[in-house]
Order: sequence, then structure tokens, then C-alpha cells
Amino acid sequence: MGQKQHVVVVGAGYAGVTAALRVSRRHQVTLIDPKESFTERIRLHEMAAGRTGTPVVLRDLVAGREINTVQATATSIDPRARTVLLDSGATLTYDRLVYALGSSTDTTRVPGIGEHAYTLEQAKELSDRLSRGSGTVIVVGGGATGIELAAELAESAGAWQVRLVTGGEPGNGLSAAGRTHVCNSLERLGVHLHAHTRVQAVHRGGVSTDHGELTGDVVVWAAAFTVPSLAAEAGLRVDERGRALVDSAMRSLSHPDVFVVGDAARVTVPGTGELRMACATAMPTGAHAAEAIDALAHGREPKPLRFRYLAQSISLGRHDGVIQPVRTDDSAHRLVITGRPAARINEWINRYTLASLRAERRRPGTYRWAKPLRPAKSAVAPASAARAQ
Repeated sequence: MGQKQHVVVVGAGYAGVTAALRVSRRHQVTLIDPKESFTERIRLHEMAAGRTGTPVVLRDLVAGREINTVQATATSIDPRARTVLLDSGATLTYDRLVYALGSSTDTTRVPGIGEHAYTLEQAKELSDRLSRGSGTVIVVGGGATGIELAAELAESAGAWQVRLVTGGEPGNGLSAAGRTHVCNSLERLGVHLHAHTRVQAVHRGGVSTDHGELTGDVVVWAAAFTVPSLAAEAGLRVDERGRALVDSAMRSLSHPDVFVVGDAARVTVPGTGELRMACATAMPTGAHAAEAIDALAHGREPKPLRFRYLAQSISLGRHDGVIQPVRTDDSAHRLVITGRPAARINEWINRYTLASLRAERRRPGTYRWAKPLRPAKSAVAPASAARAQ
């Protein structure tokens, strides 16, 4: 049957909820998050543009499972005592901890972000602001987050002129065809693109760049992400970005009773390399940590994480997008899927993500992710053949 354990999951994003739902029903699970509703982070650009969906209440998402949801913020972790202190004053003791606090927009990159810019975490506040007027909105960041937000705002917020500012080319990780389609689509939507332009400060009237001033009524910062400092403060080994260092079972290298998943972990997979911060890696790492916890409860050594990338997905409004097929190491193939087919695939991916969590709630182990093919045994050459080569 295995040893029953108390598994505390800190953070109810994609990685944390996946881990909580996938861990065996025999364990006691406590899921901690300050929010009442689950945040569909991959749809925040839609919320910012005024597209409001039905809130997914966290308690409903895990209903039917013996998972205790606690609406609170973890303020400190003591790995030696195996305790988590909450802002409510309560202290929880765990046998295994899943640290899944994810990432958030880095507001320390240049002066003025915190005072004068919105971030995607403030999607609802941004939507409210845009609904009250017109003018120019400046989106800073040429990655998927900035591109999706600029396109969505340009398509939906007709009273606003959208500018996209990026230090390089938008969509640097895409193929040449993918980058070309992104630029053409942004131009078609009326977005003014300021490529190879670095923002040096954000102020009330816009931004200061290495190419001069850009005036704007609203600034949205979508340029980089950072992770909470809680892992480092708890004494976990972290990298220069504050991400916890983990082994192939998602265990902290310094505190093996702590499993770190999603954006908060620095994960390296043979053949794939270092995993990027994304929902596409959050859910597999959360699921794998749950499987590792179950294996250890039965006295077995966990198997190493197997994972590979298939594609990058970027939406360009409701009727356009880019699906970029990638190699195992996440490098782009030459060909891309664009236009309405890409938009439909992107929407399917978004719906599948939430549907996967609901399926995992009903039957743990349902969720699957892409994995590299195992090398065939016949691929090992006999010694005589090796000498001949």
C-alpha cells in the first residue's frame, strides 16, 4: 500500500495543481494559494483585452478529491523542521513539500516599472484602465507574452494605439518564417513596432529608450520574469536567478524532502537541455514530482524525468497565430503553421490544458506529455562492428 504522507503543495498554478491532483489518493494533500480562483495564465492577455471568461474556482477544480485548499500566503519554510509558516499565523507540518510558486514579471529591470507600468499579473486592472479612455499603450517585451498582449490589445481595444518595444526582434525563438509572420500580423493589426530599442526608464508619460523618448498613456511591462525569493530564504540551493536546483526526480539538491516544480525550478533534461519557463513544462514537472513522491512512499527510487518539446504557440488575436514546430532541444524547424489554423490549434491547446487538470482530478495519471523516444537496443553496435568502424 505504501506509506501515507502529508504532502503540502505551495502554489496553485499549473504545476502545483497538477502535482496535487496527480499524487496518490492515499496521501493527505494540502494546497496553499492566496487566490480563490485558479489563474489561467496563458489567457491573461485575453483578460487584459477585456475578454472575461468564467472564473475557475480553485476549490471546484479539486472537488471530489481529499485535497484541503488553504487560502493563504506562505511566508517562510523551515526544511529542517519540515514546516511552512502562513501569513495567517498558522504553521503546517509536512512529510513532503512541493514548492510551486512559479514566476512573475520582473519589475526591477529599469527604474519606474513598479510605479508607472502594469504587468500581466494585473490583467484585470489593466482591462479596467483601458475601458475608461483612449490614447497610446506601450507594451514592452518581444517574447511570446509581449507579442500576444500587443496583438490582443490592437485587435480588441479599438480606441487605443498600440506600440510594441523590444530590445531585439519580436519572436526571437521562432524560425525566419515565424518571425516574418509575427511582424506582418502586428503591422496588419496596426501595432507600431520599435525593434532593437531598449527601455531605460518608465515614467508617467511613457518610456525613455536608447533611441529617445516614447510617449504613452499606459505602459505594460512584459519583458522578463523572476521567481520568488522564498526558496533561497529557506536555504535551498538556487542558481543565479533564484531557481531551485533539482535532480531528475524534481527533488531539491540540498533538501530532498522538498520537490520544486514549474518555473521555480532549474530543470535540465538530457537531450532537451534546460527547460524554459512555460505552462508546457510546468504541468509535466508537477506530474513527475507527484509520481516521484508516490514511488518513494513505496520504497522505490523515482525514475528520471523524460520530456521533449513539440512546438511553441503564439496567439495573434482571435483569428491568427503561429504554431512553431521545434526539435527536441526547442530549436525551431523551418516550417510553421500560421493564420486561422494556428489560431484554432492555439485555442485547442488552451482548452486542453484546463481539461487535463479536470481529467486528472477524476483519474490521477490521465495527463500525458511528450517524451523522447527510447534508444532501441539494436542501436548498440557489437564490439567487432565498433572496431571495424
